[in-house]
Amino acid sequence: MAGNQSNTAWDLLLDVEAQPPGARHARLAAAFRTAIRGGVLPPGSLLPPSRLLAADLGCSRWTVTEVYQQLVAEGYAHARVGSGTRVATLSGASPPQEPEPAPPPAAAGLDLAPGLPDLRAFPVDRWLSAMRTATSALPYHRFGYPALGGEPALRRMLADYLRRVRGADTHPEEITVCTGVTDAVTRLCSAARAAGLDGVAVEDPGWTRLRQAIAATGLRVVPVPVDEQGLRVEALAASGVRMVVVSPAHQFPTGVVLSPARRAALLAWAGRVDGLIVEDDYDAEFRYDRRPVGALHGADPQHVALTGSLSKTLSPALGLGWLATPPRWTGPVRTLHQATAPGILDQLALAEYIGSGGYDRHLRAARRRYRTRRDALLAALDRRLPGRTVSGAAAGLHLLLPGAVSGGDAREVVARAASAGVRTACARQYRVANRALDAALVLGYGNLATGEVDEAVARLAAVIP
Repeated sequence: MAGNQSNTAWDLLLDVEAQPPGARHARLAAAFRTAIRGGVLPPGSLLPPSRLLAADLGCSRWTVTEVYQQLVAEGYAHARVGSGTRVATLSGASPPQEPEPAPPPAAAGLDLAPGLPDLRAFPVDRWLSAMRTATSALPYHRFGYPALGGEPALRRMLADYLRRVRGADTHPEEITVCTGVTDAVTRLCSAARAAGLDGVAVEDPGWTRLRQAIAATGLRVVPVPVDEQGLRVEALAASGVRMVVVSPAHQFPTGVVLSPARRAALLAWAGRVDGLIVEDDYDAEFRYDRRPVGALHGADPQHVALTGSLSKTLSPALGLGWLATPPRWTGPVRTLHQATAPGILDQLALAEYIGSGGYDRHLRAARRRYRTRRDALLAALDRRLPGRTVSGAAAGLHLLLPGAVSGGDAREVVARAASAGVRTACARQYRVANRALDAALVLGYGNLATGEVDEAVARLAAVIP
């Protein structure tokens, strides 16, 4: 047995070395995903003990343990006490192979509303430098309309980034550059309607403007409740639709992360009905308690379309996003929906910014800044509103304060807070039929200066009964 485990570890070492440059943890996780998706490690295979694998790879046992935990969280493996960690069955796995619109700008005062990143931290100089570098030798004929699907240079950079950082299984030819998540979802809905689908499931509660955009394409919007484990897949299955928009990494506004069991159930549903999961990678870049869970797309690229944007990482003013689609959907999303593509100069600037490492550096700095701000917000809430439950703090740029109003409606608190100079939101404004969070407040901290946190919470606490 020990010999077999050592051989497996040696094979994985070869895969690790084949992965794109990056942290050992990320490269090892990518090697496992590749081996599992490609059938090298079939379902039920026992992964090597962390101690032996760490010794073979020349890394710490902690690194291997963290990778195993991430694989379990992403649905690639399952662990049982006394039985080790084994490869899980991936529904719809590939066979072995030889700008999201934001709320209106904050009014004068303190901004505790969700929807915006730290606009003070936009890297103006670095962005302009990236644009100058990308365009300095650009031939004059390139200053025309952007290519269908987006600039090839940017699609290559995005494919590499999504594989490296989000564990996606995508290629440049499957990526379409768009103006944001709403644009991406609208394109997919137009293609879905042309293909004969008549309805789309959405999370309830969830972003109101996304529901409105779906309805505008003529498709029926089917709300599916969200609980502490994320989207209720049994309710989705009972709805009869074959398309769903879901945010597994950090659901808005509840802040929950889709549980491993629900991830597996959602992928199984998509395979069973030949459905389409539209994965809104909302807040995936900002996880504070552990490494972000990889994208669903990596587990079943034939049934998952992955979309994201710069709206929460840089600024919604850029109007830049992406959509990685199963091959059969790529052509329709580019041709069936007439949309304004992002400008070629911004596309090339983003390609340069990612390729130079600037975007990675920006995200690392942003994570440190937001974690400090989140900790300050939690401490202020504990001082000013002791005993109150807070959820959704592990990731993202917002918190949920359930039961902010005892047995009532939080809309009155939002209005009183506005009068006190604090902009915030209530969960009720994002729901269709799910009334579980009508008394909850949604507190965003992306666009609130760290030095203003205590004052904002003090004013908010003063208007909460």
